[in-house]
Amino acid sequence: RRVLLLGEGNFSFAASLCDAAGTHVVATCYESEEEASRRGRAADSIRRLRGRGAEVVFSVDCTKMTDYFLPEKREFDRIYFNFPHCGRKSGVVKNRDLLARFFRSSAQMLTEEGEIHVALCNGQGGTPADQPRREWHNSWQIVAVAAGAGFILSNVHPFKAETIQGYKCTGYRSQDKSFCVEGALNHVFTRSMPLLRFEPMICEIELESRKVYFQVPQVLVDKINRGFLELNSRHPVWTVKEKLTVELSKAFPLQNIDYCLPLLHQGHLNGVCHSSIFWIIPSPEKTPRTEAMSNELENAVFFSHVDFCRDTDKNGWVNIQEGCHTSKQYCLRPSLLPYAQAIIHRRAFLPGTLHVLSGPVFRKCLIAPYSMPVFHEMVFVCAVNRGTENSCIQMLVNNIKTSIHSLHKTVSSFKLDINLQEAVSFETTELNDFAAFESQLSEIQYFICMERGISGSCEKGSCVGIIRTAPYELASGELVVVFASLNLDLLAMLICGISDWRMLWTSDARFLRQFPRGELRLFKNFSLYPPSYVHDVSFWVPDGEQFDEIAFHTIARQVSGEMVISIQLIDSFQQPETGRKSLCYRLTFQSCDKALSHQEAAEMQLLFRKEIEQRLYVTLR
Repeated sequence: RRVLLLGEGNFSFAASLCDAAGTHVVATCYESEEEASRRGRAADSIRRLRGRGAEVVFSVDCTKMTDYFLPEKREFDRIYFNFPHCGRKSGVVKNRDLLARFFRSSAQMLTEEGEIHVALCNGQGGTPADQPRREWHNSWQIVAVAAGAGFILSNVHPFKAETIQGYKCTGYRSQDKSFCVEGALNHVFTRSMPLLRFEPMICEIELESRKVYFQVPQVLVDKINRGFLELNSRHPVWTVKEKLTVELSKAFPLQNIDYCLPLLHQGHLNGVCHSSIFWIIPSPEKTPRTEAMSNELENAVFFSHVDFCRDTDKNGWVNIQEGCHTSKQYCLRPSLLPYAQAIIHRRAFLPGTLHVLSGPVFRKCLIAPYSMPVFHEMVFVCAVNRGTENSCIQMLVNNIKTSIHSLHKTVSSFKLDINLQEAVSFETTELNDFAAFESQLSEIQYFICMERGISGSCEKGSCVGIIRTAPYELASGELVVVFASLNLDLLAMLICGISDWRMLWTSDARFLRQFPRGELRLFKNFSLYPPSYVHDVSFWVPDGEQFDEIAFHTIARQVSGEMVISIQLIDSFQQPETGRKSLCYRLTFQSCDKALSHQEAAEMQLLFRKEIEQRLYVTLR
């Protein structure tokens, strides 16, 4: 491998690397050879480097590296820059600028899989790894600076000068007063996947025995048809599903039926808020209606221009009715529960057999840590004789617990608590988005809650499943149908220690590399301490209309590519004279897997302002 060292003082660090097998060292410094050679021990180190076949280059400006290396000589596997500094009492702003220009120059010198190592004195970096940690404005903000050149912080560890044979730290431009290396940190940066601007996507499906096309909602373009649950998948969501299926098949006759589930749902889901649905306009042509036209349809639905039939059958099932409106309404399926109910309606079931459905579902939701616009749902349906439903529920939960504990043991030593809790003990505000939405679809008896290292609680975000029962009358007697629904994405996150749901959808290969097929492991984040940027937006709400907060959040997801992690209402004002209402929201932008610069976040904010003005008819302030 080729290693480049920048800003060497006495070349003692470079000399310590030149004996490594399979390593070609190129050592540089800012001064001329004559100036550098006068420094203590520098001449000896230079002779040693040249004697080992290393290259030594002088008068190299780390911000203009392409000026010193021909194109064929620019591919380095690792770049070291130890204790960069502008010199004398230059402030943090000048040193940030030095790092920014260094990273931009390094982007042209590094291999795709290469690393940049930057050693800084304690506190300079501005990350939580610094102890004590400086205030952000008084640090070098190295992670944000590197993001501007497309790099993410993938590792940070102590810079142990005493373990580097022959190394002696010097000061700025090899001055006698050396940098303080006590508590110093080595920051390891790697290339980030680029921020993508997704083009509109057309999806082809079979609908009512004919081929149709529809435009995928922009917020879902990178999430549709990802194939996480396909047979050749190695995604942790697939592994969780397979392990659960194997474990449950030991206790129940089991039948998988997820191969025939349509992506689009026709009609209305009783009790579900219309603004939570991704409405779709199918077309027989490959150039279907645009997303703008889909937005018009949604507006019609939001303001009740489409009338839906609302009926309930004698068994109390959630009704799935086509609208009374003359045109058929379709949406991306928000749940698999209607398909489970359809199995019972068609009597396509065997009493005592556990029918299993799984696949991605799609919901518009507010931006929150456990709110996902798409996730993989696993639904279990079992019809049993009346009076045996409680034992069926207990057996189902026990087997789910057993399989999850078995999976978790291979991953972590943290205690994992799984509880079955009655739904009556919860308010809607205590539920995460998954549980709250399921509560709209049907009356729930139990929540399945899971916590790492916490006993006997069901905190918001920890609900990974729900259980409900419903009666069903047959000529031969009465059955009780047990339904259970699990959020496979939340399960995978809690088992593998994945703190951000967006990481499950990353296109960065470093995620799946951590999960051999059929195995679950504790996830190691490859993007540490990502920078966040805060922007506010205030506007007047249209007179006489209810502000659609879900649409507001969905637009934020779309324009930022899921880079908005928080939206908070920080001020609300009503003008006494006119009654006009003004709202002020604070948006926090942060990526979990990509480099996000201050400029890119600002551009997203400007686009967001434009979109809410056009689509929500607000007046910006």
